[in-house]
Amino acid sequence: MTRPIKTVSFDLWDTVFIDDSDEPKRAAAGLPPKAIQRRILVQQFLERHSPISRELVDACYDTTDAAFREVWYGQNVTWPVGVRLRILLQGLGRKLSDNDFAELVRLHEDMELEVKPDLLPHIGEALESLKGKYKLAVISDAIFSPGRALRELLKHYGLLHYFDYFVFSDEVGYSKPDPRAFHAVAKNTGCALEEIVHLGDRGVKDIDGPHAVGARGVLIPIAKDRGGPISIPDAVCNDYRELAAILKKLEA
Repeated sequence: MTRPIKTVSFDLWDTVFIDDSDEPKRAAAGLPPKAIQRRILVQQFLERHSPISRELVDACYDTTDAAFREVWYGQNVTWPVGVRLRILLQGLGRKLSDNDFAELVRLHEDMELEVKPDLLPHIGEALESLKGKYKLAVISDAIFSPGRALRELLKHYGLLHYFDYFVFSDEVGYSKPDPRAFHAVAKNTGCALEEIVHLGDRGVKDIDGPHAVGARGVLIPIAKDRGGPISIPDAVCNDYRELAAILKKLEA
């Protein structure tokens, strides 16, 4: 009995882009790591008006990050950068003008556009081999880079045109493994849930998520093999040059 595939959806981080592959480039350019740069920016913007210690900024930033992770994993929600920074400023008991706040948000959101992450090997070839055979979608959690910036990254690498539909968590208000992400892909690519195959690197989000709605999940451990107990994928792709054959086998 065959089981057709009509739509293939992709996670982005460590599935299309190699997360933190920009950090060596930043170091070579004399730039601090992104996590440090964000804290430097907050301190600089606040000190335009009155002094504030770096220790206090760090403590509030760490607390805000911890709260973000709790909501991300516990409620399948990724707060947009503006929400995160408003919470941070409330914790510090400080305010910024609308213009300063908007600029601080933009500098956070565009950090990975200024020094770009690398692509996984052969992802472009894989997308080219799939285009026209399947509808292609993106389902991506937005941590600091919003959907706007992620589209720009895809466009920069000549990959944006391959995709027919996008689910970015900052735009839709929920993140994987929320079932609505996969329902939205099915609705907007004209397929049934069981005709979706989702690709990603995280068991709970990228394998359990599609399984919960009757779709299939392919694990991509190319950039990072997280090891340990993981969900059971329908297939594992260790080289994107093998993806087309893997999908064909899943259909059969």
